[in-house]
Amino acid sequence: MSYRKALLAGKCPACRKGNIFRYPLSSVHRFSAMNHGCPVCGASFEPEPGFYFGSMFITYAFNVAILVVAGVLLYYVWKLPEWLFLALVLLLAVGAMPLSFRMSRILWLYWFGGLYFRGKERNP
Repeated sequence: MSYRKALLAGKCPACRKGNIFRYPLSSVHRFSAMNHGCPVCGASFEPEPGFYFGSMFITYAFNVAILVVAGVLLYYVWKLPEWLFLALVLLLAVGAMPLSFRMSRILWLYWFGGLYFRGKERNP
């Protein structure tokens, strides 16, 4: 599996096979439950306490980008009334939360987790 496909699918950066999160994104009530380690290769997804603190900045950037684009489209392009505009933006913010939360943690783990794909040497 390629780097991009593994990242978008939420797979382990070390083996690109094991899932980072325990449940699928469709399980809305448990979207934040992560595995402590890779179920396939055993790589740790928690290198140190508080490791994912920095991922909140990525979440913030995702949310700002989503809400600015949606806000411009809803308010200026479709010229919706203010009450409907606010309701739709609020609904979008809450609806995008599970996806932005997961993607920010996956990106943080890939970029700063210290786990690197080793190809066939790593996978028996």
